[in-house]
Order: sequence, then structure tokens, then C-alpha cells
Amino acid sequence: MPQAAKAPLDADEERVTRAQRLLIQLGAELVSRPFDTHTHDRLRAFLADDASAVLTSLEKLRRRPETELQQRVAELAGHTLLSSGGPA
Repeated sequence: MPQAAKAPLDADEERVTRAQRLLIQLGAELVSRPFDTHTHDRLRAFLADDASAVLTSLEKLRRRPETELQQRVAELAGHTLLSSGGPA
């Protein structure tokens, strides 16, 4: 089944998405190898260098109005399943 072209992420969406993926990966690594110094170094580097910008981007995303969020989800998913009035 061919996939529809999806809208690109804006800078805030990209920053938060990348951070989420990295933190999930680091969390899994910490569970499987809790004393791995490389993993700890990567987590420390993220917290020192990137966490502030990610939290700022996350706050911007959280402040978006509900209708804008719904529209953005539809754009990113490549469909428009939003109903215009009431439950489907």
C-alpha cells in the first residue's frame, strides 16, 4: 500500500520528537546496562546541552489550541478524519 506524503515537522516538533526517541533509547540502555558509562555520558550531555531547548519547544507545542493540534495531527498522519460536528 503506497504511503501518502506527510507534512514535515516544524522545528519544535522535530526537536521534541528527536529528544523523545533519544530518551527512550537511553532509558532502555540504562535498564539493560545500568552501569554503562557511555550511556550515562550521553544522558548527561543531553541534560546539559539540549534539555532546556527541548523543554521550551515542548511548552510551545502544549500552548497550541486544540483545533490547531487536531489539524496538525491530521496533516502529519496524511488524512483528514476530523468530524465537523459531534461524535462520528
